[in-house]
Amino acid sequence: MTQAPHSKVAGDGLPDNTAVAAQDVKPRQRSRATRLVLAACAGLLFFGFVALGSWQLKRLQWKLDLIERVEQRVHSPAMAAPDRESWPRITAENDEYRHVRLTGNFLYELTTPVQAVTELGNGFWLLTPLRSADGSVVLVNRGFVAAKVGDWKSQDSAAQASTAANAPEPLSVTGLLRISEPGGGFLRHNDPSANHWYSRDVQAIAAARGLSGVAPYFVDADAGQSGSGGAAAGQPIGGLTVISFHNSHLVYALTWYALALMVAGACFWVVREERRMLRVAASASGDGIDRESEDGKQN
Repeated sequence: MTQAPHSKVAGDGLPDNTAVAAQDVKPRQRSRATRLVLAACAGLLFFGFVALGSWQLKRLQWKLDLIERVEQRVHSPAMAAPDRESWPRITAENDEYRHVRLTGNFLYELTTPVQAVTELGNGFWLLTPLRSADGSVVLVNRGFVAAKVGDWKSQDSAAQASTAANAPEPLSVTGLLRISEPGGGFLRHNDPSANHWYSRDVQAIAAARGLSGVAPYFVDADAGQSGSGGAAAGQPIGGLTVISFHNSHLVYALTWYALALMVAGACFWVVREERRMLRVAASASGDGIDRESEDGKQN
């Protein structure tokens, strides 16, 4: 007579369910297609982050080279400012902060005040057109005046009178070449009709003042220029150009490389866990088979 299957009884009188439990332990495996897709995504992320980090290192080297070139330009002897033929080829990378020299006459009546915040406080930059003998015009930032809205003209009158009395002939002005700042300031747009200016937008200022033949750059006058003297003389203060470059490329590079390492670490952890689960499942399954074989022999 056939006997019903029974569980093996342990020494304490309880049934031994190891074989049953072993049969229920199955490795949680992903399909081959899923593993390939995950590996491809992880690889793309890793190499993408590494590429971004390497690109930031290249940008860092470019920025350091640019800073070195600018330092050389600033401290070099003044050279003639770019003429009309050179205007189309002027770029920020190749020309900004060059130490240049201009010769001409200021058109004081066309001075444009541009709001500014400097180490001396709030006030205005005074941009005055300088007309050369060939008729070309360059906007010259003669300097800073600490004045309230509407008061800059009275402060600038001393500079105009002094220049007219002491330098009736064309003036020679030196300073740093700067690139136009179109649009306005942060959340503040230039309003030519109201004569409210928040950036040194050469093209817009020239259009508002009816000027033609204007260079696509302006010049920050050096300290001590005629018409750019000191607060005690009632003149705009020149030589306040701040030369600074935002340089966070190294931080960005380290961030991208850190993300790449995190992706690699996550992949290593996932692969290790998968292998561990497979070993545990295989070990438990093999132990259950052996126990079932022993039960069969005993029966």
